[in-house]
Amino acid sequence: MTGGEVDRDAREALEAFRTYLREHNLPVTAQRVAVAEVVLGSSRHLSADDVVRALSSRGTPLGTATVYRTLDVLVRSGLVVERDFGEGFRRYEPARGEPQHEHLLCTVCGRVTEFRDERLDRMTTLIAEGHRFARQRHRLVIYGVCDRCQRRL
Repeated sequence: MTGGEVDRDAREALEAFRTYLREHNLPVTAQRVAVAEVVLGSSRHLSADDVVRALSSRGTPLGTATVYRTLDVLVRSGLVVERDFGEGFRRYEPARGEPQHEHLLCTVCGRVTEFRDERLDRMTTLIAEGHRFARQRHRLVIYGVCDRCQRRL
């Protein structure tokens, strides 16, 4: 995907968020739009603190409570997915309509890497079927040390 496609996708998602707000009789405020721009335009898994820092660096300081409230609305809209990797805080990523994917989480720097593996998809289906279980979805997070941090150790 090129940078132009990401920008177009983020713009379309931002317009969808504005539409969602109007359809649910919620004000389309500059603060909500600013938070949505940061999250929907990101390729990373952002925490609320990451969003606060990004907004501050843009010259748009917002309180953490406002950011959390807007993140909750973004999640309810279906445009953003909330992730809990057991770090004591939640992370957020745009719901890009991509297929099921898994995560690698570096326990040193906190970097999250997404991956998809057809073998894992097949394996989870076989395991579920072996237990007479109707699989709907699964979640996998692999915790470890990324290549950059390994080189520094």
